[in-house]
Amino acid sequence: MVDRRQFLGQSLLSGAALAFAGRAFAADVPLDCALVGGSIWTGAPCGRADALGIVGDRIVAVGAAAVKARMARTTRVVDLKGAFAMPAFTDNHTHFLMGSLALARPNLLDVKDRGEFVARIAAAVKAEPGQWLLGGAWDEQRLGGQLPTREWIDAVTPGTPVAVPRTDLHMYLCNSVALKLAGITRDTPDPAGGVIVRDASGEPTGVVKDNAKALIERVIPPLASEQAETALRAGIAHGLKHGFAQVHVPDPFDWDCFDALRRLRGRGETDMRFYNFVPMHDWQRMADLVKTEGRGDDWVRWGGVKALVDGSLGSRTALFREPYTDAHDTRGVRIMPLDELREAVLASDRAGLHVTVHAIGDEANDDILDIYAETVAKNGPRDRRFRIEHAQHIAPATIPRFARQQVIASVQPYHAIDDGRWAVQRIGEKRLNGTYAFASLIKSGATVTFGSDWPVAPLNAMEGIHAAVMRETIDGKNPNGWLPDQKVTVEQSLIAYTVNNAFAGFQNDRAGRIAPGFLADVVVLDRDPTAIDPETLPQIEVLRTIVGGRERYTGAAA
Repeated sequence: MVDRRQFLGQSLLSGAALAFAGRAFAADVPLDCALVGGSIWTGAPCGRADALGIVGDRIVAVGAAAVKARMARTTRVVDLKGAFAMPAFTDNHTHFLMGSLALARPNLLDVKDRGEFVARIAAAVKAEPGQWLLGGAWDEQRLGGQLPTREWIDAVTPGTPVAVPRTDLHMYLCNSVALKLAGITRDTPDPAGGVIVRDASGEPTGVVKDNAKALIERVIPPLASEQAETALRAGIAHGLKHGFAQVHVPDPFDWDCFDALRRLRGRGETDMRFYNFVPMHDWQRMADLVKTEGRGDDWVRWGGVKALVDGSLGSRTALFREPYTDAHDTRGVRIMPLDELREAVLASDRAGLHVTVHAIGDEANDDILDIYAETVAKNGPRDRRFRIEHAQHIAPATIPRFARQQVIASVQPYHAIDDGRWAVQRIGEKRLNGTYAFASLIKSGATVTFGSDWPVAPLNAMEGIHAAVMRETIDGKNPNGWLPDQKVTVEQSLIAYTVNNAFAGFQNDRAGRIAPGFLADVVVLDRDPTAIDPETLPQIEVLRTIVGGRERYTGAAA
């Protein structure tokens, strides 16, 4: 017999909570909180309201008349003073533990030259001598375009191992100490799905890509539980400050974030909601967990698995059908052999797990769409909500397949304005048709969701929406938008951050909208993003973030 807890999309409320929820909707139960005096975007088509009421962790009344009818002396009334309220944001793709740790690590992303880069590395090592330096992220495009090497940093890190990631998380820059600890020499072969970058004489430069990163990671000491939990608390505060009630965490490499979040949930410390995916190669372990413990609750949920087809465009490891324009000797790499990926997806799906797969290049996207179609044919029909993470570079003929196969495009708009500075150098003009094709995907009928890939991009919905709407690259060289035919509207972006993310996480029956019975997850902004000059979207301030009916962030201007 199949355990009913295995079905995705089912209510995760306990019996006691269900009884409370039922009581909350009784007309004689007064509101705990009422938001009035503002404009409320509900997430429904043309959906606007002027008030909402909350009992416990649920919205129970929408509209001034319904709210007024249930107000009492005990009701906390929040006067929005003309501000804008909407469903709190969900981010479709974060590396939440890594992002949380990065908040306390040196910022290497805004350095402009080699000297400043080395100085910041030196300062970080001086602050914690002898400890592994694992961040922050760097971008060679902001350093003149040349990849950094171990020679840059060896002199200032003589006794400290260093492995700092490129901003896309698909490369590490390592110093000689780290290479020695990992046993990487000129004689070390490239692992399958990975690259050890070498100089003209064959010596490792210190940069390792994709699966070659594992050679370094196996010698990095594990993160202590207390360190992980402290970092996550900081990350949660950061997310709430930016109006997020929930993030999805598709981690393809380890269970560290998931395990730490479960510990925090056990102490009631989450404050944000999390939907977790673990490495697909561990599908049996996750299936066993679902069978014995269910899928968690609406604070920390699980039941998803993630794999990668390829790497990234910035690292030239995204998999294309044709060679890179600026590197004719490569088309990218496969992170997993195709047959292995096919079997993992089939097995994960057969176990009732939610499957998502990272795909960047055109061949990678075609491959996973083929595997998804084969999986449906072999395992039979059901509500799967297959996802492709990133879906960045798609052949034009492939775009309609997302809607036809009901595959969710889980995209991150900020990547477009970041990669747009140099993408044409990598893949040429012709392959830009289908690149970051948000508008084409939406027009085709596909479900498109938005997020950040934090810490690759900022955990900031307003910056993501600005990127999707304006498509102005971060170097200022595309003031009218990079590939402007792929611009989307503000309202489409709001839907992608709320309604569609709820659907992509099997919560569309209780999250992502302002409606009676839905979770009371609300963000209050200082202005209506649909009614302003879109150039000013990043200037919008979060005044309040309410999660589960409780105000968990209050801005100074609230």
